Amino acid sequence: MLRIAIPNKGSLAETTADMLAEAGYTGRRDAKDLHAIDPVNDVEFFYLRPKDIATYVGSGALHVGITGRDLLLDARMPGAREIEQLGFGGSTFRFAGPPGRFTELADLEALRVATAYPGLVDAYLDEHGIAVDLVPLDGAVESAVQLGVADAVADVVSTGTTLRQAGLEIFGPVLLESEAVLIGAPTEAEGTETLLRRLRGVMVARRYVMIDYDLPASLVDQAVAIAPGIESPTISPLRDPEWVAVRVMSPRKTVNQVMDALYEIGARAILVTAIHNARL
Repeated sequence: MLRIAIPNKGSLAETTADMLAEAGYTGRRDAKDLHAIDPVNDVEFFYLRPKDIATYVGSGALHVGITGRDLLLDARMPGAREIEQLGFGGSTFRFAGPPGRFTELADLEALRVATAYPGLVDAYLDEHGIAVDLVPLDGAVESAVQLGVADAVADVVSTGTTLRQAGLEIFGPVLLESEAVLIGAPTEAEGTETLLRRLRGVMVARRYVMIDYDLPASLVDQAVAIAPGIESPTISPLRDPEWVAVRVMSPRKTVNQVMDALYEIGARAILVTAIHNARL
């Protein structure tokens, strides 16, 4: 039975649960449950703190898990390995400090840096040969400078509004671009490949839609240039020999532009349908 670690709460938990449900797995029914078995798919779920997942998986106690790349690196667990990025939970890590005080990474030398990810930040600064006094915090890192606990911070940044409100400005390079990832134990367990294939199918279904349209046969080359699909469109004859029916997968985020372009060259009866799952 494949043993899977799942975030029990936090920003990754809900999307992870939705993704596994779309992949055909049955998880917990009660949000308070910390354990669930899906006998149909021969898997066992363990709902854990996101920060602990890499430790359990890296030790081999659990076979695979879903967590953030930032949490994987922060755990510094040699046995845990990233298998696949999952396309959600994106975040960017940056340094920030009082305006005008810092311009580059080297300015942090021998100063105090507050962060909720000490393992991640320590490894990054070690790699760049910069020694600092790390101040580990669980939350509200942006307040550390104002309260005199640290000289600078290293934290997750989206728009930067929270840091600016705390009187801080971003400086230096990006520490890490993170997102949710599937991680595995040192030895691959039976069932891991099936899980991975299913998750990839869900990701394809989320990124693509199916476009069907009718088109004069003489315009097929132009249409294929607009929407080439993943491999090649399916082209079928219609009763009118001068027209064909075309079916093609297209990226969801640009589907309206693609529909407009197809219509402009002469495509008609353009229909878009969602893809619920896929195996490519």
